[in-house]
Amino acid sequence: MKNLQVHIDDHSGFCFGVVYAIEMAEEILDEQGYLYCLGDIVHNDEEVNRLTKKGLKIINHEELSSLVNEKVLIRAHGEPPSTYELAIKNNLNLIDASCPVVLKLQNRIKNSFDKDETIYIYGKHGHAEVIGLLGQTGNKAVVFQDISELDLETLPRNITLYSQTTKSTDKFYEINEILKNNGISVNTNDTICRQVSNRDKELRAFAERFDKIVFVSGTKSSNGKVLYNVCKEKNPNTYFVSNADQIMPDWFEDGESIGICGATSTPMWLMEQVREKILTF
Repeated sequence: MKNLQVHIDDHSGFCFGVVYAIEMAEEILDEQGYLYCLGDIVHNDEEVNRLTKKGLKIINHEELSSLVNEKVLIRAHGEPPSTYELAIKNNLNLIDASCPVVLKLQNRIKNSFDKDETIYIYGKHGHAEVIGLLGQTGNKAVVFQDISELDLETLPRNITLYSQTTKSTDKFYEINEILKNNGISVNTNDTICRQVSNRDKELRAFAERFDKIVFVSGTKSSNGKVLYNVCKEKNPNTYFVSNADQIMPDWFEDGESIGICGATSTPMWLMEQVREKILTF
């Protein structure tokens, strides 16, 4: 045994939006034994597998269009207006677990669009939340995930800037400054979830406290990629895993302190499994 000291970050684990969606899903699963969910309920394969075993049926938009007279869960990422229109047409009962932070952002973007503002959204192409945001503009807003995608010379001189709720605050303001330094007037809307951005700061302090960090996240999680890089920057001895089976004993030396943390889409039970596995070394 390597006598490792292992500690799980108290602030890691599901954000309130994900907790809300999963609690709603489990309540209905307990009542009727199955429930349709439009897209992965959370970007974590281990948690999705747990819920599918309880009867959660993950469907895509194509499958939704042929569904009638059923309950369908809308996950925390939110949906575009077209999804709600289809639900009315197909007599679907939407269980709307859209995160309140995302819904507020959707409304703000819709208001900007109604005022004919030129809207740019800093976010991941094809991400579920971003598709919902784009839908508020009839898919006319411009989405970019890196400033290099924009031609600053031909960009409109006046734009309204929004962000996907789980992006890096530092990166968002860096982009904002680059735009302004290139003569572009920016109506800046910081729409990043503070529960997510605060974790950025908390993880920086957490990562410095330990010899090694094991960051637990699904590979589909945008937030996971951001927070993993935060840890890696502060502690180069940071390892990314999606489940306990991926952990290697030779990562650790005798008597080391190990910190375990994760994304806003990482369940606490999964981090606890990782801790138990490490303690067997």
